[in-house]
Amino acid sequence: MLNLCLVKIEKDRMKQVIQTIKTEWFSNVKGDILSGIVVALALIPEAIAFAIMAGVDPMVGLYASFCIAIIISFVGGRMGMISAATGAMALLMMPLVKQHGLQYLLAATILAGLIQYLLGVLKVAQLMRFIPRPVMLGFVNALGILIFTTQLTHFTNVPWLTYIFAGITLVMVYTLPKYIKTIPAPLIAIVLLTAIVIGLDIELKTVGDLGTISQTLPQFLIPNIPFNFDTLMIILPYSISLAIVGLLESLLTASVLDDMTKTNSNKNREARGQGFANIINGFFGGMAGCAMIGQSIINVKSGGRGRLSTFVSGAFLMFLIIVLGDLVVQIPMAVLAGIMIMVAMTTFDWTSIKYCIQSPKSDVAVMVLTIIVVLLTHNLALGVLAGVLLSAIMFVVKLSKLNIEKKASGDKLIIKVEGQLFFASINKLEQEVMNLQNIKTVVLDFTDASLWDESAANALTSIKDKLNAQHINVQFVNLSIGHRKLKKLVSSL
Repeated sequence: MLNLCLVKIEKDRMKQVIQTIKTEWFSNVKGDILSGIVVALALIPEAIAFAIMAGVDPMVGLYASFCIAIIISFVGGRMGMISAATGAMALLMMPLVKQHGLQYLLAATILAGLIQYLLGVLKVAQLMRFIPRPVMLGFVNALGILIFTTQLTHFTNVPWLTYIFAGITLVMVYTLPKYIKTIPAPLIAIVLLTAIVIGLDIELKTVGDLGTISQTLPQFLIPNIPFNFDTLMIILPYSISLAIVGLLESLLTASVLDDMTKTNSNKNREARGQGFANIINGFFGGMAGCAMIGQSIINVKSGGRGRLSTFVSGAFLMFLIIVLGDLVVQIPMAVLAGIMIMVAMTTFDWTSIKYCIQSPKSDVAVMVLTIIVVLLTHNLALGVLAGVLLSAIMFVVKLSKLNIEKKASGDKLIIKVEGQLFFASINKLEQEVMNLQNIKTVVLDFTDASLWDESAANALTSIKDKLNAQHINVQFVNLSIGHRKLKKLVSSL
């Protein structure tokens, strides 16, 4: 009987696993494959540009994009999200590459992955709930602006036809979906306009102008560095920075896609997945990477929803490099830049303009500060950190406001306190009970107040001692204690 029950449980479990695989991988096959192809084409110039930014060979960025996309499609927690080499990570690794070279970067990438995996095990993603909406809005809008401004470099000192092709790309991307729904508009634009440029032999800046593409697969390697404490001290600061920035950007991007698709994702699984992907990626000669909001939005807008879209983006990227490398280098940058401008326009949250008019000034200030810091530093983590800190400070300021009412009856003074008693608010109460004249009894009514920290508890004890020293009797009424450990501090009150 027991064996029959175990067999039934195992069968039910297998059915659930099979159903999960069908849902996550094969519920949107056509849309995922086509959107993955579009993303792969858009990944090439980005990966090359970020590798050059970091000071390494373009293939290091391409290998990273291939490895991370393939691995994260299996182990990530947000379906349809694209992870690859990114600009934010490239900026952080520039000094390490300049001072110590590629091998140290690969070691730092592996260590960053280990740190990310550990943070995922520790459920660091739960901290996402402490990021307020104004910070999220600032993050999204700053990304939209950054994506747009980074495309402007493709329009300086270029033939006038560059603007024509970029404009045609935008027109196609915005109008084709009204008439053709089976094939993503960006894919049609890339194939058709590239064919025209090649067929008519038009001189335009192409992907090949960004860097040399080697038609070779990545190979497994162990970083050629001394394995000692000195090496660890060199790469550890960079690994910590890469791990934190990568996780922050990935988890925020996952939240954006959650809102776009009206679905939920497993953020802790995503954190572990990002770590595992970077560990493997480092052993195959790739630079550290994380989620890419631009390519993720392209994927979703092109119809990608499942894990298959992420897998196809990585697999087709390597197919393009190995098999179609000679054609890929001829793709006009004007077309890809046009698609990224579309992404920038859709990434920017235009409802935030209305939000600025209707919301409290403090929330608007948090959003604006987040945008400014990101744009000045090109570091998403710093922008989010600045926004969270300002939001926390403003929250404390709001929370610290006490409403105090006094009512005297002969030599008795009743003080009614309303609000939260903690380190930032208790000074106001202390000021109100000092220098009392002709008062023998003070009643502090805390019916509408709560005690939250040791500073406030010690302050109440101090208030009682000072008034007692003036021969004034002190009574505390309805004192609500927010934490049980504080009861010992105020037990004598």
